[in-house]
Parts: sequence; C-alpha cells; structure tokens
Amino acid sequence: MDQQSALCSWPRITDLFTEGPADVAMLGAPMEQGSVTPAGYGEAPRAIRAALHRFSTYDVETKGELSLSIADAGDVPIQGMMPAAGFEPVRDAVARCTSAHRLTLLLGGHNGVTRPAAHGLGLPLDKVGLITLDAHFDLRDTDEGPRNGNPIRCLLEDGLPGRNICQIGLAPFANSPKMHRTAEEEGIGVYTISDVKRRGIVSVLDEALARIGHAEAIMIDFDIDVIDRSQCPGAPGARPGGMPVDMFFAAARYLGRQPKVRLVDLTEFDPSLDVSDITALTAARWVCEVLAGHSRRSKDAA
Repeated sequence: MDQQSALCSWPRITDLFTEGPADVAMLGAPMEQGSVTPAGYGEAPRAIRAALHRFSTYDVETKGELSLSIADAGDVPIQGMMPAAGFEPVRDAVARCTSAHRLTLLLGGHNGVTRPAAHGLGLPLDKVGLITLDAHFDLRDTDEGPRNGNPIRCLLEDGLPGRNICQIGLAPFANSPKMHRTAEEEGIGVYTISDVKRRGIVSVLDEALARIGHAEAIMIDFDIDVIDRSQCPGAPGARPGGMPVDMFFAAARYLGRQPKVRLVDLTEFDPSLDVSDITALTAARWVCEVLAGHSRRSKDAA
C-alpha cells in the first residue's frame, strides 16, 4: 500500500497490483487503426489505468473488500498497426495471460481486438463461447480485411459457430437488415436493448449462458457503446436510449462470477471525446465490478 493510502486508510484498487503470481491479469491492447470512424482508441488503456487510482477496494453495498491480486501485463505493442497485423501480437499476449491466470481483463482499443483475443484462449473455436454487450452486430463485410466493425463476422469465418455466440443490447437504427439476417441464419442469440430493459439483465444473461453452456470457456466482449450516450460520451458508437450504466455494471459483476468466463474485454472507448472523465471512470468502475464478481466466484468454489 502506498503512503498516502495508508495514511487515509483508503486502499485503492491499484494497491492490488503485484509483480508476482496473481489471480487476475490485466492487459492493454491499444488498437486504433482500421476503425470505421476515426477515433483515438489507442489512449484508452492508459486512461483506464489512471482512473483506477480513484477507486477503493471496498464495496459499501456488500460490505466486502476485494482481496485478490492483479498482474498488469502492460500493453501489447500494436500502435499504428491495422487489425490484421496486430492479430498475432494480441492473440499471443492474451494466450500468455489466460494460460497463467483464472481471469484476464483486456483493455482495448477498438473492437478489432476481440477476434485475436478469442483465439488467445487457446481452444478450438467450436469450444469457445462468446457473449457481446454491444449496440452493434459487428457483422460488416470483410472484403477490406478485419476492422472494428466486423470482429463477429471474422470469427464466424474463422470457425466460431453462431450457436456459440449471443449478442445483447443491440440498438435500433444502428444496424442493417443484412446483419440481422446473418445473425439469425448463423444461429446467433439476438437480444435487443428493449429485450434487456423489459426482462432485466440477469434474466437475459442467464438465457445466454445456458444457450452457450456447451462451450468449455467463455469470452465476454463489453463494447462500451452499448451504454446510453448521455452516460458514456467517450464512446463514438453509443446511441441515445442505450443500456443504463448501472445495468452495465450489474452485467459485469454477474458475468465475472461465472466459472467458465476466462476472458473479458472492454472496447470502443475514445478518451479524446470524453467529458469530465465520465467514460474513463465508467471503464474503471467496470474493472472493479468484474473483479467483485470474480472474487465472489472464488468464494462460491470454496
């Protein structure tokens, strides 16, 4: 614990970082080239780490304090790379983290990191499950190669079965009929933002987890633009009427608790568009919520 934290008896999330063996790994993947719209996604890992200094380890809601350890694996050196060139560096870095830790948090970068990250689980893709919380299908065509708008299409082409995928929080007027047809034809579980608001996030997540329950390991793609635009100004793709931020946090905690969830990413945060650090603090709180869920997972197994 640093001196300032000790003096005020206010341990910070950053006090959980260690250079030795750890429960959880954190890895940055500052990919920003190849975005559908120009954006400064490459600064997101730095902004999230900086915001973590403002969060404590104590959860007043549960009267619980996080006691797990985190290994910060730094950032994958992919600055200036297009997604195709960054595929192997991201995949290999994720593989090193997932092989040594029960849970890995990947800080994007744009959504182009999701495809190599899924491969980094080190399993045949038919044994991998994927849940996305995203306003978009990410099923754009791949004729120009991987981009942040087509990681799900790329994974389907790589061999990830559609029945292993669920997409949650899809927004009206943010997708195309072709993408929707593709999702249905491939057998992807589709849940709109209205479905989530009507049924509740836990109900939808339970159905999604059951749907992909045959998978050996699960990855969660938390695309931050699923959140309502008014609560997430630093997400270029966010739309009015999106997911309330408290629902996003509840999903992070609930999914962090699931035994098969081995990898989570947070993508599509552009710090250059942020206002009063709202999105940076949202992303850092997401880290805390995932850690709280993982901590509960460990207690469940005990």
